[in-house]
Amino acid sequence: MFETFSRSYYVGRLFVEPYDGEHAALCREQHELVNEQLYADGSGIERLDHPLVMKLAQQHFAVHGEDGVPEHTLMVPRERIDSTDADALPAPREVLLAKADRASQLLDIVSAGRAGR
Repeated sequence: MFETFSRSYYVGRLFVEPYDGEHAALCREQHELVNEQLYADGSGIERLDHPLVMKLAQQHFAVHGEDGVPEHTLMVPRERIDSTDADALPAPREVLLAKADRASQLLDIVSAGRAGR
């Protein structure tokens, strides 16, 4: 689903769809699989529900696993969709997935930004 793009990111193609949820979401099974394959470090029992960090256009999103989300689909809260993209969605888009070390840095930034709203 994702392949190496740079030192900090993987790249993949997902169907991006706006929705009325509070946070970006991916199919729970795919979320856990990506978490296990790309974020787990093999140091024993690890949580597979940590948010993934994805970048769409110029925005980073903490992405959670949710039941009911179609496979290969990234659901993004409507208020977080760039107005220039809103009319073109839903549609397939290239999405960047932050690698584990970069993701932890970005989660701090994304969380701080959401807390300030």
